Amino acid sequence: MVFAESKPDLASMRILIIEDDHEAAQYLVKALREAGHVADHAGDGDEGLFMATSRAYDVLVVDRMLPKKDGLSVVAALRGRSDTTPILILSALGQVDDRVTGLRAGGDDYLTKPFAFSELLARVEVLGRRRGGSDIETVYRVGDLELDRLSHEVRRGGKPIVLQPREFRLLEYLMKHAGQVVTRTMLLENVWDYHFDPQTNVIDVHISRLRSKIERDFDKPLLHTVRGSGYIMRTDD
Repeated sequence: MVFAESKPDLASMRILIIEDDHEAAQYLVKALREAGHVADHAGDGDEGLFMATSRAYDVLVVDRMLPKKDGLSVVAALRGRSDTTPILILSALGQVDDRVTGLRAGGDDYLTKPFAFSELLARVEVLGRRRGGSDIETVYRVGDLELDRLSHEVRRGGKPIVLQPREFRLLEYLMKHAGQVVTRTMLLENVWDYHFDPQTNVIDVHISRLRSKIERDFDKPLLHTVRGSGYIMRTDD
């Protein structure tokens, strides 16, 4: 059982992750905190139910297959207490019947494993906003470039741009920090989940591909290299 000590500000949410895979849970907790939210973790269904009823959360992320009490039982128990906290169910079971069962049990959304963190984050933030929480951005704009975190669509000047998942995550991080210098270390940790330098040119390759896609056929560059420091998204204006 892990409670976060920090308090959320007006732009963040408090999120409870109920997940028995410790490595996956710690990754989610870390990534959510880096995204500006407060995240707690429970390792089984009983612990998750206790934590969910012990303090107020904006969103619950509940794994379906849990020890001691399965995820759907946790959801049903909360709904039986008239708890209306939005719940995102995670599961490796992705058939239509599985999703329907999860939603009918009381889940507000259902995400199949494996998933991209960017999609989980967008879904969690949409659930939080529906509850009347803070004004959380799901669309980033830099000049005439637009990225929709929920639909995973990217457009520039109204023209669709097709990105690979890693390219999307890279652009999302750069646009989220538009106007700020993003270092290579920040990209390695937040886009590639590396906490060491792999001594490869992986960042250079992806930056080059991304720059080609978002700047080809357009007059103004948006992705700039800051020599010796990293990269920055900004308009020349």
